[in-house]
Amino acid sequence: INAEYMGFIEALADGGVRAGLPRDVAQSLAAQTVLGSAKMVIETGRHPGALKDAVCSPAGTTIEGVGVLENGAFRGVVSSAVVAAAKRSKELGQPAPSSKI
Repeated sequence: INAEYMGFIEALADGGVRAGLPRDVAQSLAAQTVLGSAKMVIETGRHPGALKDAVCSPAGTTIEGVGVLENGAFRGVVSSAVVAAAKRSKELGQPAPSSKI
């Protein structure tokens, strides 16, 4: 289990609370959203970007949220975190994580 994913779920839940949801509801929705998105990628075999494009309506709520993430350099920060963790793993002499869950 990667702490980065827990941080993302926590941030989603915090956003839900900021938007007026009770904490338990926000946390459940955040976790289910991440689970559903991961299942969609695995089950369809489609590129995540294509799936994102398929669910973003013009001027809709989802593309508005995507825009905020992009303005915050979301993809670059996540990619940099992966590279930093891989580098640190090599420094510690640990093998890179396998594809096994």
